[in-house]
Amino acid sequence: MTKLTADIVERRKAHDDRRALDRRETKSTIQSAREKLTSVSGLDRAFEFETLRLFAQSKISACFTLGLYSALIALGLTLWAPAIYSVLWCSICSSTFVLGALMSKRFLAKATEEATSAWRTRFILLELFQSIAWSSIVFVSLIINVDFLSTFIMVSVIIYASASSFLATPIRTAIHASLLPLVVTIGILTFNKNELESSIFACLAVGAIFFSLMLARNAHDQILLTMGFRAEKETLFGALEEANAKHDEARRRAEEANLAKSKFLATMSHELRTPLNAILGFSEVMKSELFGPHSVAQYQEYSVDIHASGQHLLDIINEILDLSRIEAGRYELNEEPVDLASMADDCVHLLDLRARNKNISLKTLLEKGLPRLWADERAVRQIIINLLANSIKFTPQGGEVSIKAGWTANGGQYIAIKDTGPGIPEEELHTVLESFGRGSLAIKTAEQGSGLGLPIVKGLVDIHGGQFHINSKLLEGTEVIVIFPAERVMDTLPQVGSSNAAA
Repeated sequence: MTKLTADIVERRKAHDDRRALDRRETKSTIQSAREKLTSVSGLDRAFEFETLRLFAQSKISACFTLGLYSALIALGLTLWAPAIYSVLWCSICSSTFVLGALMSKRFLAKATEEATSAWRTRFILLELFQSIAWSSIVFVSLIINVDFLSTFIMVSVIIYASASSFLATPIRTAIHASLLPLVVTIGILTFNKNELESSIFACLAVGAIFFSLMLARNAHDQILLTMGFRAEKETLFGALEEANAKHDEARRRAEEANLAKSKFLATMSHELRTPLNAILGFSEVMKSELFGPHSVAQYQEYSVDIHASGQHLLDIINEILDLSRIEAGRYELNEEPVDLASMADDCVHLLDLRARNKNISLKTLLEKGLPRLWADERAVRQIIINLLANSIKFTPQGGEVSIKAGWTANGGQYIAIKDTGPGIPEEELHTVLESFGRGSLAIKTAEQGSGLGLPIVKGLVDIHGGQFHINSKLLEGTEVIVIFPAERVMDTLPQVGSSNAAA
């Protein structure tokens, strides 16, 4: 292996290893995000800072609303209790709400992810402190023993429990901290009255608080799941962007490689054809013995071999250049009206000697009166010659090759070449259409060829907007069909004389 080839292999191996590593990292990141989605506790730890941020925002937005609700309850208390009690209780509750808002603003302004545990504890204690402050309303009921006052306080506690549990949903422990003092308050109110009606109402109140607890916990789980799905989506988008970036880089490198290949082929075309022309010219002179017979008869055979080898090399170079132009989209069609049937007949006569040397019979079934095609004559001729040469090459002695031309069902024209060769295995049909692809039969029989014939044919058919089909069965033969679209079939023009007569 040359040094250049070894370097190419090493670079390709390093590139493949890097791509494999990138795929493993992306897969690991996505798998990590999905594992978090399967565990609420894992989500809680992963998105702890985000949940604290949501909690702080809810505290700031609800500060005024809770303060206003406390003021309304305090106003209602004045119906049974002195105003000083209502004002004192409302002041305590409002101060805790303001304290919570200030603490939340400080968190949003200065907190970092490293201090999440400390802030989580602070927020839980804050929620507990606010709930205790609000539950201090029970002392008004203990001081002033009025029947309807206990009911009023219990209803207000239930409403506040629903609101506070909803606001504390981002932090699971904060939900329990907000509801526990309220449950104790209901118990104190029920114990103070010690009546059946109060006990029933207290049970309903506790049930309502428990229902609020369940709703808050479900909302907490949904928040975490939403964060998890969003994180996974961001991870996937990140992986997609990274893949697109790598794809763009790979495309850029492929374009650079294609440009380098084109430059190489353009340079080598000149560098190879110049000595080849000399080889072909001098070998032609030598094998024809223009300057006299060879003194050794074997020299004449050598000159024939040199000429044949040079011609074969020239054919391969031309095929490579044709295929490179087709793949680069630089193959220019020189379109003109062509007769598909007559062109097929000419190609059969051109290869008839090669077929007779192998005792292969060529049969033509060409439909008469086909209108002309608007196509590149050189390209169509190359299509037919390549397909005929392939069929003759792989058909055993005594076999048969047939060529058909005619109409298609949708108004187009087709050319079909069928042989009685050994056929192509189904798994190799894709291989023979690749550049330099050769089937197992060609390799076993060591048939000459570069593996570019069929790819060139398919490329030329595609440029004409046609269709290319291969039907092959082992031990039965192969049929290749080329279809030209109806848009390329030229309508027969009316005679000038009949047009004037009609006028």
